[in-house]
Amino acid sequence: MNRQKSYGQGNPELAAYVEDLFQPTDTTLAKFADRSREAGLPEIQVGAMDGRHLEILSRLVRPQRAVEIGTLGGYSGLCIARGMAPGGKLYMFEKSEHHAAVARENLSGAKESGELKVEFEIISGAAIENLANIENEGPFDFVFIDADKQGYPAYLEWAVTHLRVGGVVIGDNTFAWGEVHRTAEKSGRDLAMVGAIHEFNRRVAQHPLLRGTIFPTAEGLTVGVKIHEL
Repeated sequence: MNRQKSYGQGNPELAAYVEDLFQPTDTTLAKFADRSREAGLPEIQVGAMDGRHLEILSRLVRPQRAVEIGTLGGYSGLCIARGMAPGGKLYMFEKSEHHAAVARENLSGAKESGELKVEFEIISGAAIENLANIENEGPFDFVFIDADKQGYPAYLEWAVTHLRVGGVVIGDNTFAWGEVHRTAEKSGRDLAMVGAIHEFNRRVAQHPLLRGTIFPTAEGLTVGVKIHEL
């Protein structure tokens, strides 16, 4: 294998060029980020370009039924919703009731202004305990995972089971802060988190029902397409 052509690139000048050219943050997204910050939410939402990637991937799929696991203040949810088919529904899971309340405020405002053209439902509490409550609404077209890292493998298996053929599952932070290839050097909580992300990537790469890749963003965006049923 020829590895001379690098996978991804860390040139900050090129990163600035792309953001300046594509302008991924608009007024509504900036308001979402500002409200979340004012409400004391951690600034861990997807980056501006990853938000744009989510919108583009959603527009390619045109989901009628989408799922987001890990909503925070609703920034990534809005990105996904912008690409959904009109009249669709986005099911959003957020462990923190406070975070969920901020997301509801943000998204309700976007709905009232006409910016948001799909229905949304935010379910607070542990996603792994609540996902079963929406299974009858499937199969789903699009699943985005950006929640507790140790839960990634379980969320992936749920997604694969409940996606339609042609549906997409996406995981954020899948380079594990640049550490995903160093599990042998980790221990304790770090090993649990990095190891779970590595296991998620491994399953996407080797799953018989998926064809996958990792988009080489700064944080890593793993994408799998369901190519057939069992």
